[in-house]
Amino acid sequence: MTTGFNYLAVAEFVVGNIKARCLLYAELLCHALVSPSTKKQRSSQRRWTYSFCCGKEDLITLYSKSLRSTAQPISRVHISTMVVRNNLMVTGGFNGELICKYLNCPEVAFCTKISQDENAITNTVDIFQSSSGSTRLMTGNNDVQIRVFDIESFALLNQFSFSWSVNNTSASPDGKLFAVLGDGTDCLVADSQSGKVVASLKGHLDYSFSSAWHPDGRILATGNQDTTCRLWDVRNLSESLAVLKGSMGAIRAIKFTSDGRFMAMAEPADFVHIYDTRGYEQEQEIDFFGEIAGISFSPDTEALFVGVADREYGSLMEFNRRRQNHYLDSI
Repeated sequence: MTTGFNYLAVAEFVVGNIKARCLLYAELLCHALVSPSTKKQRSSQRRWTYSFCCGKEDLITLYSKSLRSTAQPISRVHISTMVVRNNLMVTGGFNGELICKYLNCPEVAFCTKISQDENAITNTVDIFQSSSGSTRLMTGNNDVQIRVFDIESFALLNQFSFSWSVNNTSASPDGKLFAVLGDGTDCLVADSQSGKVVASLKGHLDYSFSSAWHPDGRILATGNQDTTCRLWDVRNLSESLAVLKGSMGAIRAIKFTSDGRFMAMAEPADFVHIYDTRGYEQEQEIDFFGEIAGISFSPDTEALFVGVADREYGSLMEFNRRRQNHYLDSI
């Protein structure tokens, strides 16, 4: 790659055994959020302030003595998934919990247990703008349900059922469609208003765990346990546009930069792959030791963060975007 990402810094901390792969978000130009998920620190997040190789760490608790908007009191939560957008952090738990907290407020805004099913793990959460311009929160659970909430009142607006556990869901940039992935070989594209399936994406060989939309809304990327990421053109979903292969394991997380120039995909451990989206032929592979808790690009596209969930090597790694300085050639 003529442009790519160089290793810059690492923040070390002790983490537990993380099975989920969406526990890291860079929500502002100066903050990255990571969930340690240890037994002692469940229901908390760490915010790492990053700038020129220097880091400062804060602990954000998800507990509150006074929950004015609480639908149902919940106890200590083992965090399974996380999303951060527009200063709102939403986390899901292994027992169907949902917790919403604005980062600039000391109190939790909303928390509830959205399912009473015995195997109700909240696998995925996403915040998106609907086609009407309203902000929505979408969750996917092992109880085969997708739920859509209003972000202002946290009222449940829609609930859609599928034939298998929902491992991942993500909304298109225009808010009209959402991808639904789970314990099946086919990935689905559904209408965000009705939940009606408009396309079934065939090609993967195993269960799917991750998805992401290119910022222009034309490309959908899906990650599968068959160790591949498939790219789909929404104008022709009859077959995949390309197949990107991992090194050893399932593709558990996929992220695009906000400008759409790069796409990163993470395996369960040891490998993160970065692709130039201009053809998806140029690849940069980041190889290290440890389970991966999540990946996230900074909003300005200048940094990539990788959460390493390992008892010995637990850390948050930062890589900065490498650029060519063509003006040096004229000196």
